Amino acid sequence: MDGKLTVVLFTALCIIFNAVLGENVKGSVQLNSGVFDKIVGKHKVVLVKFDETYPYGDKQDAFKKVAEACASQEDLLIAEVHVADYGDKENVDLAERYSIPIKKEDHPTYLLFLQGQEKPIRYDGDEKDADDIKKFIMKESGLWIGLPACLEKYDELVKQFFKATAAGKQELVSKAEGLESTLSKEWEKLSAEMYVKTMQKVIEKGDDFVDSEIDRLEKLRSGKLSDKKKEQLSDRLNILSTFSVAKLQAKKKVEL
Repeated sequence: MDGKLTVVLFTALCIIFNAVLGENVKGSVQLNSGVFDKIVGKHKVVLVKFDETYPYGDKQDAFKKVAEACASQEDLLIAEVHVADYGDKENVDLAERYSIPIKKEDHPTYLLFLQGQEKPIRYDGDEKDADDIKKFIMKESGLWIGLPACLEKYDELVKQFFKATAAGKQELVSKAEGLESTLSKEWEKLSAEMYVKTMQKVIEKGDDFVDSEIDRLEKLRSGKLSDKKKEQLSDRLNILSTFSVAKLQAKKKVEL
């Protein structure tokens, strides 16, 4: 059988299979217009993906990764709303309320609902990039979600880092260095070194170092590099995203 025909038939079978059986994504719940307000209003943070009735492909795979990674975060709910542009037009009323495109080719759209805030925050990044979606959640909500190469204990130190005095920052660097001896895995040790070096650079060059370094690494990653080098840059960017979120949160508290 022709290769292209095989792919087409396989895709068609996947769509039919989902249409018959549906799909429950681990770590997420499906909402409809009847229960949407009741559920969303009772959680501190809710990420809602508005999508076609039977989503599949790279964008849906990214959503699955996000849902699974966020399952242990008690203050965060991951949800889906399936919008049908045919038949009974299920959940079209919800889509119209939040100015969500109705046609399935324009899906998905992510909205982040924060308790106490009237308007949700719209995600405008890459729907195929699970890590970018997680960074968006962390940046806007302040919640911790594990990203590749990130260490929770070190992320906690980073949260304190931008609120600390100059002397306090030096103490946190010392704590970070002390934690390195408790790590057994090689990737953890490499990550710990990145945290310590970034803290030291911030002390030396100021808070703006974080943004300038992110810009520099993003440019490098967009060039022609080996897969291994791109992975290393992605790890560094994940750690830097923790610093970026912590810096933003500290700034917001100062402004308040």
